[in-house]
Amino acid sequence: MAKKKRVALIVESSGIYGRELLAGITRYCRSCDDWLVFYEQRDLSSELPHWLLNWDGQGIISRVISPSLVESVAKTGVPLVELTDRNEDSCHPRLRSDDDAIGRMGVEHFTDRGFQSFGYCGFEDEAWSLRRGESFARHAQKYGECSVYSSRWHGATDVSWEEEQSRLIEWLGSLPKPVGVMACCDIRGQHVLQACAQAGLNAPEEVAVLGVDNDELLCQLCTPPLSSVIPNAERIGFMAAEMLAAMMEGTVAVPEVDRIAPIGICTRQSTEIVAIDDPDIAAAISYIRENACEGISVGDVLRNVPVSRSTLERQLRKYLRRSPQQEIRNVRMRRACELLKMTDLSVERIAGNCGFTHPEYMHAFFKRELKMTPREYRESASAQR
Repeated sequence: MAKKKRVALIVESSGIYGRELLAGITRYCRSCDDWLVFYEQRDLSSELPHWLLNWDGQGIISRVISPSLVESVAKTGVPLVELTDRNEDSCHPRLRSDDDAIGRMGVEHFTDRGFQSFGYCGFEDEAWSLRRGESFARHAQKYGECSVYSSRWHGATDVSWEEEQSRLIEWLGSLPKPVGVMACCDIRGQHVLQACAQAGLNAPEEVAVLGVDNDELLCQLCTPPLSSVIPNAERIGFMAAEMLAAMMEGTVAVPEVDRIAPIGICTRQSTEIVAIDDPDIAAAISYIRENACEGISVGDVLRNVPVSRSTLERQLRKYLRRSPQQEIRNVRMRRACELLKMTDLSVERIAGNCGFTHPEYMHAFFKRELKMTPREYRESASAQR
């Protein structure tokens, strides 16, 4: 029997992102069964275990990089795959979430709801937060004003919690309402919602809030429950294990950053709103969102909302930059993509569930909008899991 390779995992289990990384690594381990894993429960701020610097093993996957670890790895030649996203410099192969895609997805989430005022709340001393904020602000400025608030992460500042909340409340109060605020992570989203509650700001009616990481427990603890971007951390963990396995077999990996796109957004009450001050148009959009997959037409919308066809057309183009028919198709498209990614339903069944009269119509729509067929989309989404 071949001797198992000794692999150290320096990945936190205290947060959902780290646990998803570990889930991906575990999935790889189960598929090959030739690793002997060394692991200690930790959080992201824990110091490196002392034994690691003199460790006699064959590979390391780490979310924490220190000068001492870099020096030790350089001396021993032990292959290392880096999963940290807290800095920009690295001499090792590494994988991380695509922060630009996360920021862009946040903007799309808010613009789909008619927002024209935006805010980003992040941490000024974290590279991943700065990248997401830069992306969010850049994409948001195509649609309206965007304000950015940042402070140091918890434990890294002498400012009291009360002082920090006071500053956050002041910033939120200065924003044009209604405003869509993206937080760099779920815990930051909780900070924003707490500040809204203390300031008497209604969420999501005045301030809609979106987090990142989709920590189910934390999101449900928020009031209202927090919508959140879902990174593909499990995929990153699996890819990191694949990369380390290749390096331990002697394959030379070129030091680079591989960025993995997020899966999507889990929408909860904190962003469940149409941010449009025209009640009839807001009602029309809500009707479309709720009924598009039932096979409705623009005529059905007009029969349920007291506006003329020309007004509906003009106002939807103003707020959403789409015609009513395009919005109906957009809702159907998003639902079809979700079902293709998350279920094993046949393409024909999904077409029917999403309001396409014939599967051929959905096929043509995918080819036109995504440049691929529904089956090709499913295969592509499956490969990213």
